[in-house]
Amino acid sequence: MTSVAGPAYVMAVLALYVELPDTPRRASAYDHAVARSFFERGVPLDVVESALLLGSLRRFNRPEGALPLPPVRSLAYFATVAEEVLQQPLPAGYHDYLRSKAAKHLRPAVQKTTFSSDR
Repeated sequence: MTSVAGPAYVMAVLALYVELPDTPRRASAYDHAVARSFFERGVPLDVVESALLLGSLRRFNRPEGALPLPPVRSLAYFATVAEEVLQQPLPAGYHDYLRSKAAKHLRPAVQKTTFSSDR
């Protein structure tokens, strides 16, 4: 891998993360560390994306009348889902299915950005 691969991977993971609903508008230093650990462990980007989508869709598909969940505060929230996907790979085509479900159900209510307004 080139020296650019790590930073590009980390930025891709963080971009996917902050685009989800109920996640912070900006990634924290800890989120950067979690994304780097995914890279260092060799977790494929599509596995991380699937974990983010699967975790978000699970949060979305809760029983009617259930109390709302608090916002996700860290990328680490999805680490166990990533481990689950690594241990039991998703069936062929399921990643695309998750993307299509997410496009229908997980559109953020507010446009988020990774850039701070205090710059």
